[in-house]
Amino acid sequence: MSSPPPAAVANVLGTPLQDCSHDPLTGYFRDGCCRASAQDLGTHVVCARVTAEFLEFSRARGNDLVTPHPEWQFPGLKPGDQWCLCVLRWKEAAEAGVAPPVVLEATHIRALEFVSLADLKYHAFRVREA
Repeated sequence: MSSPPPAAVANVLGTPLQDCSHDPLTGYFRDGCCRASAQDLGTHVVCARVTAEFLEFSRARGNDLVTPHPEWQFPGLKPGDQWCLCVLRWKEAAEAGVAPPVVLEATHIRALEFVSLADLKYHAFRVREA
């Protein structure tokens, strides 16, 4: 059973799901997209631009996202990288005041089963104009 292509899936805004990152290559399927799947028990559907504060928060909770693990196709993250996060870890970080900014267009609609659109929009990543 194959998964649908990213364009066939909606994001939290109800438009086609966009890719989150190809460098580093993210997603449960390591295809650059935060697609939902029954196989993904962590529900990695929130596309976020990670911050140093979030990376430390996650490490303190037992999930080191900085150290590379090539055996899992995991390069290790640095602040500014975009990555498909577990929705419940993102929610936990939001409640602790350290949620990384969210790329709404690349966050799967399934995230709305766990967090509100208002919370995601509050933390939306915005490109700063020079």
